[in-house]
Amino acid sequence: MAASAQAAVPPPAKERMIGIQIGAVSFVDEGVEPVLDILQSRADVNTLFIAAFTYGRGIAGRQVPGQPLPDHGKQQYDTATFRGGSYTAVHPEYYGDTPLRDFRAPDLGDFDVFAKVLPASRKRGMKNIAWFEDVFRPDVTGAEPVQEKDLHGRNANTLCLNNPGYRNFLLGLVEDYARSWELDGIMWGSERQGAFANAIGSRAFGRSEDPGRITCFCEFCRKKAAQRGIAVERAAEGFLALETFVRSSRAGNRPADGYFEQLWRLMLRYPELLAWENLWHDSLRDTYQAIYQKVKSIKPSMGVGWHIWHNNSFSPIYRAEQDLERIAPYSDFLKVVMYHNVAGERMVSYIDSVSEVQYGDVPKQELLEFHYRVLGYGKEKSYPELAAAGFSSDYVYREARRARAALQNTRTQLWPGIDIDIPTAPGHSKCTPQGTRDAVLAAFRAEADGVILSRKYSEMKLANLSGAGEALKSL
Repeated sequence: MAASAQAAVPPPAKERMIGIQIGAVSFVDEGVEPVLDILQSRADVNTLFIAAFTYGRGIAGRQVPGQPLPDHGKQQYDTATFRGGSYTAVHPEYYGDTPLRDFRAPDLGDFDVFAKVLPASRKRGMKNIAWFEDVFRPDVTGAEPVQEKDLHGRNANTLCLNNPGYRNFLLGLVEDYARSWELDGIMWGSERQGAFANAIGSRAFGRSEDPGRITCFCEFCRKKAAQRGIAVERAAEGFLALETFVRSSRAGNRPADGYFEQLWRLMLRYPELLAWENLWHDSLRDTYQAIYQKVKSIKPSMGVGWHIWHNNSFSPIYRAEQDLERIAPYSDFLKVVMYHNVAGERMVSYIDSVSEVQYGDVPKQELLEFHYRVLGYGKEKSYPELAAAGFSSDYVYREARRARAALQNTRTQLWPGIDIDIPTAPGHSKCTPQGTRDAVLAAFRAEADGVILSRKYSEMKLANLSGAGEALKSL
C-alpha cells in the first residue's frame, strides 16, 4: 500500500461509524432535537459519544475560556458555572466499595443527559456510547484516599489505578451505565503515562512541571511492584537520581558525556526505572481488562473501547507502550487520536520538552526530522513552520494505516479521532472545512471502520463540521 493519503483507493462502501463527541451543555443550550438535526444534516452522524463523566473541559462544558466562541450555542463562556462530574443520574447501589460517591455535576441543575438524549437519538436510529475520562479535581469529595503519591510521598491530583477504591469506582460507573441505560457502548480515556516518561518530559502539551511530582509510588503500587520482583527501594533511589539529572539538564548543565549517554547510564544502573514505567502501563491495561469483563458480564452485546491519547503521535516511548495488538482482546473498538491540525503545535511542544533532557545535544530541526523518520511520517513542515501549519492529512493516513496493520488479525474496530476546531494558540494552525474533509477521507482511505469527530461539538464551527459531511458524500 502506498504511503500517501492521496495514493490509496477507499475501501468498498459499507456501513461506517460516524461519531461525534458531545457534552450535555450543548443539548441544554441548543435543544436536543435541533442539535441532532445539525449533526445528521451536516455530518451524517450516526453515533453519539456522550460525555457522561469528567471533571475536565476537554470533553465537557462550553468553549474553553479565551478561545473564540463557535457559531452556535450560547455566546458566552461558562467559567463561573462549570465544575464537572456525572451528567447523568448516579445510582448509589453501584458505589458501595469506593469513597467516590458524591459526584453528580451541579453545572446544569437536574438535567440528565442520558434521560433526555437517548430516547430522541434512538428514534432517529442513532447509537449512543457513554464517553468518560480519567480527569479529576483535587477538591472532589472522596478523592484524597485514592489519589496517587508522588516520588516524595505527596498526594497528586490524579487517582491511582492500583488503588481498590478507584478501581471499584470505575467498575461501579460502568455497571451503572450497563444496567441503568439502553446504551450501545462505553468509551474510557486516560491521558496519562508512567513515572519515567513523565520525569524526562516525553510528552506533548509542554514539559512536566516538576520531575519530583511523578507518580505513582503509593502503597498499592509498591506492593504490586514487589510482587513482580521489582526492588522498590532501588526504584526510588533511581528516580531520585533521575530527578537530579532532569533538573540539572533543564538548567542547561550538560553532563560530561552528554545528555543521551547520561540518561542511558542511569537506566543501566537502575533498570528499575523502566520496570516501574512498565508497571504503570500494565496497570492501565489491567484496568481496561477489568472494565471490559465487568461490562460484558452484564451486557455482552455492549461495545467497549478506549481513547488512545494523542501523545501516541509524538513520543516513541509512549507509542511503544500502546501495544494495540496486545489490548485488542479486550477492545471492541479503539479511538486512536489523530488530530491533524493541533498536532503541529503539540509536536513543537514535545520537541521543546525533550530537547532539554535526553536530546539536549541535538538541534531542534534535526530532532524533529528524527522523529518524523522513527514515527513513520512523510514530509511535514519544518520546526519554525509547524505550529502555524499543523500536520497534513497524510499524517492521518499514515497513522490510520499503522493502526490498521496492528489490528489486522483482530476483530477490533478502528475509529480514528478527527480534529475539528480543537483550540490552538493565536497564530497557530486553525481548522478549515477542506482540512476536515481531507482528514476524514484519509482515515477511510486507510481502511478505518469509522471516525470520531473530536474533541467536542461545543467548540466546533458548523462549516468545519460540514467538511466531514462533504467527505462522506464524496465516498
